[in-house]
Amino acid sequence: MIAHGNNIKIFTANSNPAFAQAIADKLGTKVGDAQVGKFSDGEIFVNINETVRGADVFIVQSTCSPVNDNLMELLIMIDAFKRASAGRITAVIPYFGYARQERKAKARDPISAKLCADIITTAGADRVLTMDLHAAQIQGFFDIPVDHLLGAPILANYYKEKFAGKEADTVVVSPDLGSVTRARKFASKIDVPIAIIDKRRPKANVSEVMNIIGDIKDKNVILVDDMIDTAGTIVNGAKALKDRGAKSVFACCSHAVLSGPAIERISNSVIEELLVLDTVPLTPEKQIDKIKVLSVAPIFAEAIDRIYEDVSVSPLFD
Repeated sequence: MIAHGNNIKIFTANSNPAFAQAIADKLGTKVGDAQVGKFSDGEIFVNINETVRGADVFIVQSTCSPVNDNLMELLIMIDAFKRASAGRITAVIPYFGYARQERKAKARDPISAKLCADIITTAGADRVLTMDLHAAQIQGFFDIPVDHLLGAPILANYYKEKFAGKEADTVVVSPDLGSVTRARKFASKIDVPIAIIDKRRPKANVSEVMNIIGDIKDKNVILVDDMIDTAGTIVNGAKALKDRGAKSVFACCSHAVLSGPAIERISNSVIEELLVLDTVPLTPEKQIDKIKVLSVAPIFAEAIDRIYEDVSVSPLFD
Protein backbone atom coordinates (compact mmCIF):
# COMPACT_ATOMS: atom_id res chain seq x y z
CA MET A 1 0.00 0.00 0.00
CA ILE A 2 1.27 3.45 -0.90
CA ALA A 3 1.09 5.65 2.18
CA HIS A 4 2.30 8.85 0.56
CA GLY A 5 1.02 10.83 -2.44
CA ASN A 6 -2.10 9.70 -4.25
CA ASN A 7 -0.59 9.82 -7.73
CA ILE A 8 2.71 10.26 -9.57
CA LYS A 9 3.56 13.40 -11.49
CA ILE A 10 6.64 14.09 -13.63
CA PHE A 11 7.64 17.70 -14.19
CA THR A 12 10.60 19.28 -15.95
CA ALA A 13 12.29 22.65 -16.18
CA ASN A 14 14.37 23.70 -19.19
CA SER A 15 17.66 21.78 -18.94
CA ASN A 16 16.57 18.49 -20.50
CA PRO A 17 12.84 18.28 -21.33
CA ALA A 18 13.42 15.45 -23.84
CA PHE A 19 14.86 13.31 -21.04
CA ALA A 20 11.83 14.00 -18.86
CA GLN A 21 9.54 13.09 -21.75
CA ALA A 22 11.39 9.80 -22.25
CA ILE A 23 10.93 8.98 -18.55
CA ALA A 24 7.23 9.83 -18.71
CA ASP A 25 6.78 7.69 -21.84
CA LYS A 26 8.45 4.76 -20.11
CA LEU A 27 6.14 5.16 -17.09
CA GLY A 28 3.06 5.46 -19.28
CA THR A 29 2.24 8.95 -18.07
CA LYS A 30 2.67 12.50 -19.34
CA VAL A 31 4.92 15.37 -18.34
CA GLY A 32 3.07 17.72 -15.99
CA ASP A 33 1.79 21.09 -17.15
CA ALA A 34 4.21 23.70 -15.85
CA GLN A 35 5.95 26.70 -17.34
CA VAL A 36 9.42 27.85 -16.36
CA GLY A 37 10.57 31.11 -17.88
CA LYS A 38 12.26 34.43 -17.17
CA PHE A 39 11.10 37.95 -16.55
CA SER A 40 12.71 40.68 -18.64
CA ASP A 41 15.32 41.28 -15.93
CA GLY A 42 16.39 37.63 -15.93
CA GLU A 43 14.52 36.51 -12.80
CA ILE A 44 13.01 33.03 -13.11
CA PHE A 45 9.30 32.43 -12.76
CA VAL A 46 7.39 29.14 -12.43
CA ASN A 47 3.71 28.53 -13.25
CA ILE A 48 2.20 25.18 -12.22
CA ASN A 49 -0.97 24.74 -14.25
CA GLU A 50 -2.44 21.67 -12.54
CA THR A 51 -3.14 20.55 -9.01
CA VAL A 52 -0.35 18.69 -7.21
CA ARG A 53 -1.88 18.53 -3.73
CA GLY A 54 -0.82 15.26 -2.10
CA ALA A 55 0.93 14.07 -5.28
CA ASP A 56 4.30 12.31 -5.49
CA VAL A 57 6.18 14.89 -7.59
CA PHE A 58 9.40 14.18 -9.49
CA ILE A 59 11.21 17.22 -10.94
CA VAL A 60 13.64 16.26 -13.72
CA GLN A 61 16.45 18.80 -14.08
CA SER A 62 20.14 18.35 -14.82
CA THR A 63 22.21 21.19 -13.42
CA CYS A 64 24.35 21.40 -16.56
CA SER A 65 25.21 24.52 -18.57
CA PRO A 66 23.92 27.16 -17.97
CA VAL A 67 24.58 25.72 -14.52
CA ASN A 68 23.37 28.58 -12.34
CA ASP A 69 20.16 29.13 -14.31
CA ASN A 70 19.32 25.44 -14.23
CA LEU A 71 20.07 25.19 -10.53
CA MET A 72 17.84 28.18 -9.75
CA GLU A 73 15.05 26.74 -11.91
CA LEU A 74 15.23 23.54 -9.88
CA LEU A 75 15.19 25.38 -6.55
CA ILE A 76 12.27 27.63 -7.50
CA MET A 77 10.29 24.65 -8.84
CA ILE A 78 10.87 22.74 -5.60
CA ASP A 79 9.66 25.75 -3.60
CA ALA A 80 6.60 26.12 -5.83
CA PHE A 81 5.59 22.48 -5.40
CA LYS A 82 6.20 22.62 -1.66
CA ARG A 83 3.92 25.63 -1.34
CA ALA A 84 1.36 23.87 -3.56
CA SER A 85 1.15 21.08 -0.95
CA ALA A 86 2.78 18.30 -2.96
CA GLY A 87 2.87 15.08 -0.94
CA ARG A 88 6.53 14.38 -1.62
CA ILE A 89 9.10 16.10 -3.85
CA THR A 90 11.98 14.20 -5.45
CA ALA A 91 14.66 16.16 -7.29
CA VAL A 92 15.73 14.00 -10.25
CA ILE A 93 19.17 15.34 -11.15
CA PRO A 94 20.75 13.13 -13.85
CA TYR A 95 23.86 15.35 -13.82
CA PHE A 96 24.73 17.14 -10.57
CA GLY A 97 26.66 20.34 -11.24
CA TYR A 98 29.34 21.64 -8.87
CA ALA A 99 30.17 18.02 -7.96
CA ARG A 100 33.86 18.60 -8.74
CA GLN A 101 34.05 21.09 -5.88
CA GLU A 102 33.52 18.45 -3.19
CA ARG A 103 36.61 19.13 -1.05
CA LYS A 104 39.19 21.77 -0.22
CA ALA A 105 41.98 21.16 -2.71
CA LYS A 106 43.87 24.19 -1.43
CA ALA A 107 43.55 26.81 1.27
CA ARG A 108 40.34 28.89 1.30
CA ASP A 109 38.57 26.77 -1.32
CA PRO A 110 34.76 26.55 -1.08
CA ILE A 111 33.02 23.18 -0.93
CA SER A 112 30.34 24.13 -3.42
CA ALA A 113 28.86 20.63 -3.72
CA LYS A 114 27.92 20.78 -0.03
CA LEU A 115 26.41 24.25 -0.50
CA CYS A 116 24.28 22.99 -3.41
CA ALA A 117 23.14 20.01 -1.34
CA ASP A 118 22.13 22.34 1.49
CA ILE A 119 20.10 24.71 -0.68
CA ILE A 120 18.29 21.85 -2.48
CA THR A 121 17.31 20.46 0.92
CA THR A 122 16.33 23.89 2.25
CA ALA A 123 14.20 24.57 -0.83
CA GLY A 124 12.04 21.62 0.19
CA ALA A 125 13.20 18.49 -1.64
CA ASP A 126 12.38 15.29 0.23
CA ARG A 127 14.64 13.06 -1.83
CA VAL A 128 17.30 13.21 -4.56
CA LEU A 129 17.75 10.79 -7.46
CA THR A 130 20.98 11.23 -9.39
CA MET A 131 23.63 9.34 -11.36
CA ASP A 132 27.42 9.03 -11.13
CA LEU A 133 28.33 11.78 -8.72
CA HIS A 134 31.93 12.88 -9.27
CA ALA A 135 32.65 11.78 -5.70
CA ALA A 136 30.44 9.22 -3.97
CA GLN A 137 30.77 10.99 -0.62
CA ILE A 138 28.57 13.83 -1.93
CA GLN A 139 25.65 11.59 -0.96
CA GLY A 140 26.58 12.38 2.64
CA PHE A 141 26.31 16.13 2.00
CA PHE A 142 22.53 15.78 1.89
CA ASP A 143 20.35 15.45 4.99
CA ILE A 144 17.69 13.68 2.91
CA PRO A 145 17.76 10.27 1.15
CA VAL A 146 19.88 10.10 -2.02
CA ASP A 147 19.56 7.34 -4.61
CA HIS A 148 22.82 7.20 -6.55
CA LEU A 149 22.44 5.34 -9.85
CA LEU A 150 25.43 4.07 -11.82
CA GLY A 151 25.92 4.44 -15.56
CA ALA A 152 28.92 2.12 -15.81
CA PRO A 153 26.88 -1.10 -16.24
CA ILE A 154 25.13 0.38 -19.29
CA LEU A 155 28.41 1.50 -20.83
CA ALA A 156 30.10 -1.80 -19.96
CA ASN A 157 27.33 -3.86 -21.56
CA TYR A 158 27.86 -1.97 -24.82
CA TYR A 159 31.58 -2.84 -24.86
CA LYS A 160 30.94 -6.39 -23.70
CA GLU A 161 28.98 -6.93 -26.90
CA LYS A 162 31.30 -4.84 -29.08
CA PHE A 163 34.45 -6.73 -28.04
CA ALA A 164 32.91 -10.16 -27.47
CA GLY A 165 35.58 -12.76 -28.25
CA LYS A 166 38.33 -10.09 -28.26
CA GLU A 167 38.84 -9.81 -24.50
CA ALA A 168 42.50 -10.84 -24.78
CA ASP A 169 43.16 -7.83 -27.02
CA THR A 170 41.15 -5.30 -25.00
CA VAL A 171 42.24 -3.12 -22.06
CA VAL A 172 40.28 -0.65 -19.93
CA VAL A 173 42.34 2.45 -19.13
CA SER A 174 41.95 4.85 -16.23
CA PRO A 175 42.73 8.42 -17.37
CA ASP A 176 44.27 9.25 -13.98
CA LEU A 177 45.10 7.70 -10.62
CA GLY A 178 41.89 8.99 -9.05
CA SER A 179 39.74 6.95 -11.44
CA VAL A 180 41.45 3.59 -10.90
CA THR A 181 38.63 2.14 -8.78
CA ARG A 182 36.07 3.09 -11.42
CA ALA A 183 38.20 1.56 -14.19
CA ARG A 184 38.79 -1.64 -12.20
CA LYS A 185 35.07 -2.17 -11.63
CA PHE A 186 34.38 -1.38 -15.29
CA ALA A 187 37.04 -3.85 -16.46
CA SER A 188 35.65 -6.59 -14.21
CA LYS A 189 32.25 -6.27 -15.91
CA ILE A 190 33.74 -7.05 -19.32
CA ASP A 191 36.48 -9.35 -17.98
CA VAL A 192 39.52 -7.49 -19.31
CA PRO A 193 42.69 -6.09 -17.63
CA ILE A 194 43.29 -2.44 -16.80
CA ALA A 195 46.03 0.11 -17.39
CA ILE A 196 46.55 3.52 -15.80
CA ILE A 197 47.65 6.89 -17.15
CA ASP A 198 49.83 8.65 -14.61
CA LYS A 199 49.55 12.39 -15.20
CA ARG A 200 49.89 15.67 -13.41
CA ARG A 201 47.63 18.70 -13.77
CA PRO A 202 49.60 22.01 -13.80
CA LYS A 203 46.37 24.03 -13.54
CA ALA A 204 42.61 23.64 -13.93
CA ASN A 205 41.49 22.10 -17.25
CA VAL A 206 45.11 21.45 -18.27
CA SER A 207 46.64 17.98 -18.03
CA GLU A 208 49.97 16.47 -18.97
CA VAL A 209 50.52 12.75 -19.43
CA MET A 210 53.54 11.37 -17.61
CA ASN A 211 53.51 7.58 -17.96
CA ILE A 212 51.40 4.54 -18.87
CA ILE A 213 51.17 1.79 -16.25
CA GLY A 214 50.16 -1.50 -17.87
CA ASP A 215 50.32 -3.27 -21.22
CA ILE A 216 48.45 -1.45 -24.00
CA LYS A 217 50.65 -2.28 -27.02
CA ASP A 218 48.58 -3.62 -29.94
CA LYS A 219 45.43 -3.54 -27.78
CA ASN A 220 41.98 -2.04 -28.22
CA VAL A 221 41.83 0.39 -25.30
CA ILE A 222 38.77 1.88 -23.63
CA LEU A 223 39.27 5.10 -21.69
CA VAL A 224 36.70 5.36 -18.88
CA ASP A 225 35.75 8.51 -16.98
CA ASP A 226 32.72 9.85 -15.12
CA MET A 227 32.56 13.09 -17.12
CA ILE A 228 34.30 14.85 -19.98
CA ASP A 229 34.39 18.64 -19.79
CA THR A 230 36.97 20.36 -22.01
CA ALA A 231 38.22 16.92 -23.19
CA GLY A 232 41.87 17.79 -22.56
CA THR A 233 42.48 14.81 -20.27
CA ILE A 234 40.77 12.25 -22.48
CA VAL A 235 42.30 13.52 -25.76
CA ASN A 236 45.83 13.77 -24.35
CA GLY A 237 45.43 10.33 -22.81
CA ALA A 238 44.22 8.88 -26.10
CA LYS A 239 47.20 10.36 -27.96
CA ALA A 240 49.64 8.99 -25.38
CA LEU A 241 48.10 5.53 -25.68
CA LYS A 242 48.23 5.62 -29.47
CA ASP A 243 51.83 6.88 -29.43
CA ARG A 244 52.78 3.99 -27.17
CA GLY A 245 51.36 1.37 -29.49
CA ALA A 246 47.63 0.99 -28.80
CA LYS A 247 45.82 -0.48 -31.80
CA SER A 248 42.64 1.58 -31.34
CA VAL A 249 41.31 3.99 -28.76
CA PHE A 250 37.71 4.25 -27.59
CA ALA A 251 36.41 6.46 -24.79
CA CYS A 252 33.28 6.62 -22.67
CA CYS A 253 31.77 8.67 -19.88
CA SER A 254 28.47 9.16 -18.11
CA HIS A 255 28.27 12.94 -18.38
CA ALA A 256 29.13 14.64 -21.68
CA VAL A 257 29.62 18.20 -20.42
CA LEU A 258 31.77 19.02 -23.48
CA SER A 259 32.43 22.71 -22.88
CA GLY A 260 34.82 25.12 -24.58
CA PRO A 261 37.11 23.42 -27.12
CA ALA A 262 35.88 19.89 -26.33
CA ILE A 263 34.13 19.12 -29.63
CA GLU A 264 37.02 20.39 -31.74
CA ARG A 265 39.49 18.40 -29.65
CA ILE A 266 37.46 15.19 -29.92
CA SER A 267 36.92 15.67 -33.67
CA ASN A 268 40.67 16.02 -34.24
CA SER A 269 41.70 13.30 -31.80
CA VAL A 270 42.71 9.66 -32.32
CA ILE A 271 39.57 8.54 -30.45
CA GLU A 272 37.54 6.37 -32.80
CA GLU A 273 34.29 6.63 -30.83
CA LEU A 274 33.14 8.48 -27.73
CA LEU A 275 30.27 6.72 -25.94
CA VAL A 276 28.19 8.89 -23.59
CA LEU A 277 24.92 8.79 -21.67
CA ASP A 278 22.12 11.33 -22.12
CA THR A 279 22.28 12.83 -18.62
CA VAL A 280 23.41 16.06 -20.30
CA PRO A 281 21.64 17.04 -23.54
CA LEU A 282 23.85 17.41 -26.59
CA THR A 283 23.17 20.60 -28.51
CA PRO A 284 23.17 20.25 -32.34
CA GLU A 285 26.76 21.45 -32.70
CA LYS A 286 27.89 18.71 -30.31
CA GLN A 287 26.20 15.91 -32.23
CA ILE A 288 29.17 14.74 -34.27
CA ASP A 289 29.73 11.33 -35.87
CA LYS A 290 32.33 10.29 -33.29
CA ILE A 291 29.86 10.62 -30.39
CA LYS A 292 27.37 7.84 -29.69
CA VAL A 293 24.65 8.37 -27.05
CA LEU A 294 22.96 5.71 -24.92
CA SER A 295 19.82 6.63 -23.00
CA VAL A 296 19.50 6.13 -19.25
CA ALA A 297 15.88 7.32 -19.18
CA PRO A 298 14.66 3.71 -18.72
CA ILE A 299 16.75 3.18 -15.59
CA PHE A 300 15.60 6.53 -14.16
CA ALA A 301 12.01 5.59 -14.96
CA GLU A 302 12.39 2.30 -13.11
CA ALA A 303 13.98 4.07 -10.15
CA ILE A 304 11.11 6.58 -10.04
CA ASP A 305 8.59 3.75 -10.18
CA ARG A 306 10.35 1.96 -7.31
CA ILE A 307 10.48 5.13 -5.21
CA TYR A 308 6.78 5.73 -5.85
CA GLU A 309 5.88 2.16 -4.96
CA ASP A 310 8.10 2.28 -1.83
CA VAL A 311 10.19 -0.70 -2.87
CA SER A 312 13.97 -1.06 -2.86
CA VAL A 313 15.97 0.89 -5.44
CA SER A 314 19.21 -0.93 -4.61
CA PRO A 315 18.84 -3.63 -7.32
CA LEU A 316 19.40 -0.86 -9.88
CA PHE A 317 22.80 0.04 -8.44
CA ASP A 318 24.38 -2.96 -10.20
